[in-house]
Amino acid sequence: MTGTPSDIEHLSVAMTTETVDDVTRTTSANLATSSSPRGAEFYFQCAVVVIGVVGTAANALILYGLVASKQHKKHLLIFHQNVLDFISSLLLIITYALKLCNFYLTGVSGYWLCMLLLSENILWCVILASKVNLMSVTIERYLKAVYSIWSKKKLRNWALYSAMTFAWISGIVHVFALTFNTSDVVEGLCYAYVFYESPASKMAYGIWYFFSFYVVVLTLFIFCYWRILAAIRRQARVMAGHSGAGSSTGQSLSNQIQTNIIKTMILVSAFYAICDLPMNVFSLLLHILANLTFLDSGYYVAVFISFLYICANPFIYATKFDPVKRVLVSLIPCKKTPVPPIETVEMAASHASSRRLQPRE
Repeated sequence: MTGTPSDIEHLSVAMTTETVDDVTRTTSANLATSSSPRGAEFYFQCAVVVIGVVGTAANALILYGLVASKQHKKHLLIFHQNVLDFISSLLLIITYALKLCNFYLTGVSGYWLCMLLLSENILWCVILASKVNLMSVTIERYLKAVYSIWSKKKLRNWALYSAMTFAWISGIVHVFALTFNTSDVVEGLCYAYVFYESPASKMAYGIWYFFSFYVVVLTLFIFCYWRILAAIRRQARVMAGHSGAGSSTGQSLSNQIQTNIIKTMILVSAFYAICDLPMNVFSLLLHILANLTFLDSGYYVAVFISFLYICANPFIYATKFDPVKRVLVSLIPCKKTPVPPIETVEMAASHASSRRLQPRE
């Protein structure tokens, strides 16, 4: 939707709505950056840039650990999750650094700068792709734990690559459609997500977004991981009832690998539910109340808390994935004492399996 100075009555402190010919004009003062860059919002934006730097460095380190330990080939969706978190952290730095520059937007270049970066368009494409991918990780773990035989036959790499592609496409289509229909440049300022056709459509979108990207995601986490834990307990009881512990060593170690991954993803999901709540609540209130804008200090606080989750994810992976942890520990320069090679759980399972297959003399 295109807006011009004659279409918009701006420079009013509170959001107001006027309906003319059934089209609502949403107006506000200071929806773009204030002419005084030293307000509270300026320091909140600086804090967001700092959290973006931390998230970029942490995710880059874990990506190196995943590749060096060759875990990126075994856990494609988890590796993809870290890639998305790395890109979103990098885009957070770029987006908020540009916002701090307080550009006066003119011409085609100003329009596209607003549509792609200052509106946080590309940033939110990756963030939503990350949310969808996290749901894919949960579903993958659910299928492998609850329907292990079926997943070994049907869950091939093409299905995982399809899930990763869908995450990107869904994020891009969603955010681009929203941005280009509700944002515009007016008098050199970027007004993002302002020009809804009516208060009803604005409210409907806010409720739909909260339900789709928080309630549904949280429900999926609870259902899948509850079923996974029930399946693991059932398998443990079955194995405990069998005699001949030596013959089940390989299966026990394989279950230990699965359990470690499940524990990691439960921790990641719980942290997501906590850290993403402020952003989703703020977004819901933004689309329901008339006096909130994306330049309120509350929005920057919500962004900061939301990216705490993205910064913490790498440390969760580092402490829970033994191969990744060993690679990262080897990077510490003060560690002089040579460490003997430690047999991984995967290697132990493989050795136990090969011993069972060897003919007995």
